[in-house]
Amino acid sequence: MDSIQLGPIVIPAYALLALAGLGTANAAGAWFRRFRGVDPGAAFWKMTVAGFVVARLVFVLRNADLYVDSPLSAFNFRDGGFATWAGWFAALVVGMVSVRTNVPLRRPLLVATLAGAAVWFGGTMFNRALAPQLQPLPSMDVRRLDGAVVALDRFRGRPLVVNLWATWCGPCRREMPALKAAQHAHPGVTFVFVNQGESEQEVQRFLSGQRLELRNVVLDPARELGTRTHSPGYPTTLFYDAAGTLRFRHVGELSQAAVREHIAALSERR
Repeated sequence: MDSIQLGPIVIPAYALLALAGLGTANAAGAWFRRFRGVDPGAAFWKMTVAGFVVARLVFVLRNADLYVDSPLSAFNFRDGGFATWAGWFAALVVGMVSVRTNVPLRRPLLVATLAGAAVWFGGTMFNRALAPQLQPLPSMDVRRLDGAVVALDRFRGRPLVVNLWATWCGPCRREMPALKAAQHAHPGVTFVFVNQGESEQEVQRFLSGQRLELRNVVLDPARELGTRTHSPGYPTTLFYDAAGTLRFRHVGELSQAAVREHIAALSERR
């Protein structure tokens, strides 16, 4: 389970686990404040902010060439682009500095941090254990914009990125330029854009209006692919290896940098 759907809102599991970890840590801090008279809250939030900022900064610097033309997009962290290890390192450094001269704060801050980390790491491992493994690319037909029917699994044979989208979906519209750039930047990877439930005229009108020239735009009028891949909402992007086995799934908006990192991880798992 990589996301939870609350009505029309789809929340990635990693975001919920992060919030759960923060909530647990703050609850532990509140206990120490109430029963021990020591409040680790301020120090813990310094750690949180430092970790968040550094994790994002390292991710952006790692993909700096993609942010040169639009530096403000570095603040759009909805793509899930974070260097987790760097964030944890920064948080621990800030925590150690905070307690260096404040001995009474050491135990409360340590307990709060460990409690939050246990929820986050434990939830992440549990979620991964429950996730379906080695899902194959569904065997089904899709329709090209020229009306020709093709089998989806004919795109197997090299790394494959399948994007489920709709023209009315705001995040889908925002991420399309990034996916277009990623398709151009990764000629060794096949990108397939599977529209969910709309007509050829609607899709053509959208592509023309946005001046998007994308290869492999196909139609899935019955939304069969979304159902068969258990995709909770749009956009959902599926990353398959050359054998047609699902390796990663991203629910929500993607940046070109996030696509690049997923493709790099996909190549490492060949």
